[in-house]
Amino acid sequence: MSVQIVIGSRSDIEVANRAKKVLSDLGIEHRMSIASAHRTPDIVETLAKSGDIQIFIAIAGLAAALPGAIAAHTSKPVIGVPVSGKVSIDSMLSMVQMPKGLPVATVGLDSGENAAILAAEILALNDPKIGEALKSYREEMRKRIIRDNEELE
Repeated sequence: MSVQIVIGSRSDIEVANRAKKVLSDLGIEHRMSIASAHRTPDIVETLAKSGDIQIFIAIAGLAAALPGAIAAHTSKPVIGVPVSGKVSIDSMLSMVQMPKGLPVATVGLDSGENAAILAAEILALNDPKIGEALKSYREEMRKRIIRDNEELE
């Protein structure tokens, strides 16, 4: 198992599905779970200590404690995805303002896609197949922009 996506609640599923799609497109093994840093901290700890996970993508809004709670229980990379809400800055700050020694790599609001790409880039350091899949993915993005421009003209 390579990537564990953890969402704080069912309301975060749309953002998680964006990450799942990219991971699937790149052929990266992954799974998704719902676990709350506040309501099910025991489940968060169990997930964080799972031996078969290489990278965590933690998606949460509001106080967004989930990525930090995972980081507290593992030395594996944790990528945080803040979820937008009425006051979106709270979830972003919860992830980027982690205490020294417990980093959470944080992508933009609702950016499940970028979290998946960052996870793929980390995995590609030791897996040339994922590196090739990333090159193809980026080439497709490039071609899409060129097609969009041609249609615009």
